[in-house]
Amino acid sequence: MEELKQREPGQAPGSQPGRVDRARAAAAITEFLRALGFDPDHDADLANTARLVTDAYADELLVGYRLDPIDILANHVSTSGSDLVAVRDIRTTIICPHHLMPASGVVHVAYAPAGRVVGFGALARLVTCFARRLTLQESLVESIAQALCTQLGARGAGCVAELSPTCLTARTERCDVAHAVSVASAGEMSPGRSLHAAFVATLLRGSAAEVAP
Repeated sequence: MEELKQREPGQAPGSQPGRVDRARAAAAITEFLRALGFDPDHDADLANTARLVTDAYADELLVGYRLDPIDILANHVSTSGSDLVAVRDIRTTIICPHHLMPASGVVHVAYAPAGRVVGFGALARLVTCFARRLTLQESLVESIAQALCTQLGARGAGCVAELSPTCLTARTERCDVAHAVSVASAGEMSPGRSLHAAFVATLLRGSAAEVAP
């Protein structure tokens, strides 16, 4: 069995995922298919489904539990700059904890440094860290913004996720092209604070979530 490492700031130990038991997961998927009226033993298309689904979730879709936001943001350098740092259109996929269905799209991230910056790749890895988990996109943007403030020491941080959730598009009539937008900001980028207007101008202009500063 494999240990899924997670050390998310502020998260209670009891909410950490346990070990990955691939045999047990595969057996559960097989039973799930049988409960829905399908027999993997007599359907060639389903012969390897249990293993493939298990590997997809353990090795890709939930790999964020093996990443640590503290480690990702630890490799920083000093800076005297204070202007916003932003990366837009980071493509990602999350898994809805309610339906276990994916939501895919883009994430935009910005922060105002307070003496420390990280590489742009670290911001992409931070998105992967929190996205490749069982999570709501509202929680995703909040976790990213908070991590930049608490772990990197940013004066302010913001995050916008524009995702197409299949729990909506694949299940709800006339919503096949719908997408959902979630916004979070922290520190000096929070509403009413000094950098909120800059956050709006950088990440929200032209977005479905555009609001007045």
